[in-house]
Amino acid sequence: MLTAPWNLILTVVFAFTGVYCLVRLIAHRPPAGAPRGPVLESTAIHLMHLVMSVGMIAMCWFMMIPAALNWAQIVVFTVLALALTPGLWRAPSLARRVDLAGHIWLAAAMVWMIAAMPLLMANMGGGGHGEAAGGSMMMEMSTPPWVDVLNGVFAAGSAAIALWWVHRAATIRGERLHGLCHCLMAAGMAAMLLLMNG
Repeated sequence: MLTAPWNLILTVVFAFTGVYCLVRLIAHRPPAGAPRGPVLESTAIHLMHLVMSVGMIAMCWFMMIPAALNWAQIVVFTVLALALTPGLWRAPSLARRVDLAGHIWLAAAMVWMIAAMPLLMANMGGGGHGEAAGGSMMMEMSTPPWVDVLNGVFAAGSAAIALWWVHRAATIRGERLHGLCHCLMAAGMAAMLLLMNG
């Protein structure tokens, strides 16, 4: 659970990305005879970001999420990331490869966030208890340094991907809203990782 105003800001961000991806899944049907690979990639990407948006909104408001739901998300994101991986070799351009790599990275960052959430949020609950019970309790409730470092890598990578999609949104006509959605998803991911590690 995040504190105000971040829970409100990020809820709005992820509500936008979720609604946009849902609309894309429902309304944007591929033309007859469209190559199967790009169609599956597009479906996997928008489904991934839809589920990611819902999961992020839940994390903004709830401290505890049932373990079954967390494991289900880990499975979903892993499967969707693996489904996108072959496209890295089939992609017709370097830009498309970077796009796919960005989506795969965000899926990996989401898996990391879910799996490491108890460690990432240790500092949030550690301060008050530590002062009441002494230094040993504070030590127990602090986030391990390796978690901080790895979390920083995922946050920095997500921020870099957000900048990439800012560039894509600014340079590709007709795809600006699409690029903005992915940019907000990546920026929101970076923000969530940093805030949960606060």
